[in-house]
Amino acid sequence: MARQGSLISAVLWLALLLSLAAPASAGSVNAGNLPADDDPPFLIEEITHLQQPWALAFLPDGRLLVTEKPGRLLLLDQKGRQQKIEGIPAVYHHGQNGLHHVAPAPDFEHSRLLYLSYVAPMGRGGVLTLMRARLDEAGEVPRLGQAQIIWQQRQPGTGGQPGSIIAFSPDGRYLFLTVGDRMQPETAQEADRSRGKILRMLPDGAVPPDNPQAQADGIRSLVWSTGHRNPYGLAFDADGQLWSHEMGPRGGDELNRIEAGRNYGWPLVSNGSQYSGVPIPDHDTRPDLEAPRLYWTPVIAPAGMVFYQGSLFPEWRGSALIGGLMARGLVRVIFGPDDQVSQANRWSLGARIRDLAVAADGSLWVIEDGAHARLLRLVPAL
Repeated sequence: MARQGSLISAVLWLALLLSLAAPASAGSVNAGNLPADDDPPFLIEEITHLQQPWALAFLPDGRLLVTEKPGRLLLLDQKGRQQKIEGIPAVYHHGQNGLHHVAPAPDFEHSRLLYLSYVAPMGRGGVLTLMRARLDEAGEVPRLGQAQIIWQQRQPGTGGQPGSIIAFSPDGRYLFLTVGDRMQPETAQEADRSRGKILRMLPDGAVPPDNPQAQADGIRSLVWSTGHRNPYGLAFDADGQLWSHEMGPRGGDELNRIEAGRNYGWPLVSNGSQYSGVPIPDHDTRPDLEAPRLYWTPVIAPAGMVFYQGSLFPEWRGSALIGGLMARGLVRVIFGPDDQVSQANRWSLGARIRDLAVAADGSLWVIEDGAHARLLRLVPAL
């Protein structure tokens, strides 16, 4: 019996090792244990300091817009000189909530429109809100005017995980918005709740007639995909394919290829577990739900994402660059034939990275997270 017990133990141990080495589901690859690269191919220039920045975006003339979570929108030149933009609405600044993303309209040079996402105060909490307004620089101080709320959640909440990332389709015809679960996981699978969804709308907030449920009532008409936890990255690649990443619970950060009408599983499945340690069924237990193309356990806490097409780092072209809060740096993801997705590099910057953007000259600009955070410019190493 002793030998039989030892044999059973050995078999179980081997099965455990194989399960750890195997992908969680077909097409999913775990990059969580890959080490950071020793020699980053860039130099870092410190531009200025910011207070709790959340997102940055370039205007066509090369100036930058930066949101700060307490409710400030800044206009900066590339030397770091700052102007505060007036006319920002009141925000519910609590925990992860506040002023979030900013995106110039695709026709900004003509329309001067900016899109902002933020959590607006309502009741004892706040609701995720999408606003557009015109940037007016005719006076001494830049300000937003003709503000219009084009979408807003109905149910207020106090939890974090707002999502709130804006992306325009390459042709500029459609606007996509990520909506997190606000720390109420079950809502991600509730069809009549906006939480845990990616929405698709026209730039004025109207429903596109080819949305998966365009003829449905309420929020269903805007839903493009469902089953998301906390998507803090949303971007189109050079082929026009939409990608999103989201933070997992205890493990299981995800990079997902977003397709219309698909369900990405949260909280029914995950490659992570609850913070309490309670397991969650893996993606491979539900093949009817979309599995991530890449995931990270241990987590990197991804925040911000761009697809690089610049000239300064030619080896990066076509790659996704992702900021890491837990990874405290940058992650580069590459895309191969037959939908192969893999992490190519991880570089430590020694700080939590909240967002990133590419300038017209191909340099990469990143913002750190938190108080006294730095705005950094990355250029090729000599």
